[in-house]
Formats: sequence, C-alpha cells, structure tokens
Amino acid sequence: MKRSVYSLVLMDDVIKAVDEQAYRLGTSRSNLINQILAERLSCVTPEMRMRGIFSCIEELIGGAMQIQQQRSASMMTMRTALEYKYRPTISYKVELDRTPDRYLGTLRVQIRTQSDRLTELFNSFFLYRSRMESLKLSEAGCGKPEWDIASGSYTRRLLNVVGLTDEQVGEAIGRYIGDLDLAVKTFFANPHGFGAAAPELEMRYGQMLKTYIV
Repeated sequence: MKRSVYSLVLMDDVIKAVDEQAYRLGTSRSNLINQILAERLSCVTPEMRMRGIFSCIEELIGGAMQIQQQRSASMMTMRTALEYKYRPTISYKVELDRTPDRYLGTLRVQIRTQSDRLTELFNSFFLYRSRMESLKLSEAGCGKPEWDIASGSYTRRLLNVVGLTDEQVGEAIGRYIGDLDLAVKTFFANPHGFGAAAPELEMRYGQMLKTYIV
C-alpha cells in the first residue's frame, strides 16, 4: 500500500497521547495516526487486514493452543505441548507481510528444549515434512515455498493465493497450522512408528490442498 509524506500541525497533548499509545501497541507514531484516521474514515489498512486474518486463525485453533499476547500487529504466536518426555513446548509464530506479493508472510516453528535428541527428532521431522509438502505443492502446480531448518527451528514462507478474502486467508493459514500440528504430535507420540501413520497424514494434507493452499 503506497505511502507519502505529509506535514500535520497537532497539539502537544495529542502527540503525547499518541506516542504513549503507540509505545503500548509496539508501533510508530505515524503508523498509529494512519490507523486512527483510516478507521475513522472507513479505509482499510494493513493492520486491519492482519487483525481480520488473525481473528480467523484464533477462531479455528484458539481452543487447541495457547495464544500469546503480541505487541506487533503483524505477528501471532501460539503454543502447545507435545506428548513426549517432559512435555516440551512447541510454538507456531505467524508474521504477515504488510504488502504481500508472492508470499503472505512467514511461519516459524520452534521447540523449547536442551535435549540434543529432541532437537534431532524435530529437525528430521521437518526435513521430511518440507520435502513432502514441496512434492505435493509441485504436483498441484503451486510451486515450492521457501523453507529453512536450523537447530530446533523451522521457517517456511506462506504462499499467497491471489483473490482470497481476509477470512479465507485466515482460514487457510489456520487449517494449515492445525494439519501441521497434528502431524508433529503424531510423530513425537511415536517417532519409531511414524512410518505407519505417515501415508494417512500425507493423504490428509493432499486433500487440504484442494481447498487451502499456503
């Protein structure tokens, strides 16, 4: 969304109140003033679009995960526990792009653990998952998303399907995270026996692609 520079003459008390609110919201003075004016004049801002998307995601998976408070309007973090030794925590963090082009934004999945074995399992699962998704998406003619695996951290860019409403985008991301979380939990519940469960999960993912592509 295009932006330009304008000069405004405002009262000092107004600027003070704006700055305090901007600090609480984790945004800038200019961005907050832009949001206030846009809402007053019924214009759609990137923040409004992102709030709509996150609202749909929370409605879909909020009951299954703990939603974390965020200061940034472009970010949403969810946490859940795995059925594994010491019930380690895994987090899903969605960061949306203000002006999406090929990608809507980025999904980061991280596990909190000091166990080398658990980190190794995490990395091996997401290597499998990334390759499987890339194959299924290529077969669907969608192209391969960018992804990266570090030590206990997985990053994937979310594909942008042109023409979707904010509600449909939120639903697509929410369904994807729900499907991914099911696969993660199935894997960690029985890493050695995951091969038997994988075909059904892959079929489930393939069915999802007929409606939701991210």
